Amino acid sequence: MAISKEQIGEVEAKACDIRETIIEMLTEAKSGHTAGPLGMTDIFSAFYFHILNHKADDPEWEERDRLILSNGHIVPVRYAAMAHAGYFPLKEIMTLRKFGTRLQGHPEPDKLPGLETTSGPLGSGLSQASGIAYGLRMDGKENYTYCLLSDGELQAGNTWEAAMFAGNNKLNNLISIIDRNNIQINGMTQDVMPLEPLADKFKSFNFHVIEIDGHNIEEIVNAVEEGKSQTEKPTMIIAKTIPGKGVPEIECDYTWHGKPPSKEEAERFLKNVRTCGGKVTEEYA
Repeated sequence: MAISKEQIGEVEAKACDIRETIIEMLTEAKSGHTAGPLGMTDIFSAFYFHILNHKADDPEWEERDRLILSNGHIVPVRYAAMAHAGYFPLKEIMTLRKFGTRLQGHPEPDKLPGLETTSGPLGSGLSQASGIAYGLRMDGKENYTYCLLSDGELQAGNTWEAAMFAGNNKLNNLISIIDRNNIQINGMTQDVMPLEPLADKFKSFNFHVIEIDGHNIEEIVNAVEEGKSQTEKPTMIIAKTIPGKGVPEIECDYTWHGKPPSKEEAERFLKNVRTCGGKVTEEYA
């Protein structure tokens, strides 16, 4: 599953489109989360346009990989990626959070094919993913189960019960990614409830741990490939990301965790999305 320079460029271009869509849909909804979806856009773009074994025209395809989103409040990035991948018409994206929409504020698989689980309460995703991975292995399937988590939700004990289960059962078909953006709704994770040494904690639960720049497409793809090479351990990828990535005026600002842009702010934000670059800085990382 190596990725060429040309393919990297294609995935990065999709990420730009997805970021624009996120800003537009949140502005229309006048509700929702901004920082997390923008920060996870590169990872979702890599998954939907290179990593995942999936079929947009057959969302329930039995041989698909399972993608579990634990921190459901960032689902606008998943909706945007799915729309651009062809799961549903792009114009439907503007119905986010409206009455009767399939695009609820948190994912509901009964409403939208292509979603695997609901995820309102934080901390449940790794348990769900571990059970799915275990079940697929029992059935002799070769599908991979991917779980995307936030760093703030690691403060929930359920996550560590799941880590104990996955490590003990050597779920090598489970590859998880932590959005290590260092923020949560009421401040920096370090101030609210310190998580470090995070890598060592998952290693102690028998996980293979990889740390990457969550905005580097090649690193994302290579980390997943490395995870697939494991035979005795589940993999945890700690992806250092910038919340609000692509919009310099809100990057790393935790106050944007749970609010949408106004129309005036959206106009400014959209001007930056295609021109903003950069890596996770040493100071922030």
